[in-house]
Amino acid sequence: MTAPADGKSPIEVLLVEDDPGDVLMTQEAFEEHKLRNRLTVVSDGAEALAYLRREGRYADAVSPDLILLDLNLPRRDGREVLEEIKKDEHLCRIPVVVLTTSQADEDILRSYQLHANAYVTKPVDFERFISVVRQIDEFFVSVVKLPPRG
Repeated sequence: MTAPADGKSPIEVLLVEDDPGDVLMTQEAFEEHKLRNRLTVVSDGAEALAYLRREGRYADAVSPDLILLDLNLPRRDGREVLEEIKKDEHLCRIPVVVLTTSQADEDILRSYQLHANAYVTKPVDFERFISVVRQIDEFFVSVVKLPPRG
């Protein structure tokens, strides 16, 4: 199976987020704007890596076309997850958007040093949050040509 080439087919999105409120807002953003993409959620860094590596209960997981990654996660920090993704020859091609509350320059710099594809600060306002998720979706579905799924 390959990623959509026409910019119209749904893509697989992995959301790595431990805050239930942010998970709910992201799910609502996908539903409210009728985003056809499939959103899978994992709640910590260790679970994200297990999912991506198809380990344990994730043996049949579908490789995502895009990862939305929070930085402040339990078990394995988002920075560690990003580093693991980008040094793995099978995972490094998956675009990673850091979607976090941190506006700290050191977090932004470190994320890009670890080869994040984008760094987006989560708005606290629901409508702005919806808008940001929609813009990320539109960019990665309609503008960017994604690599084939591994």
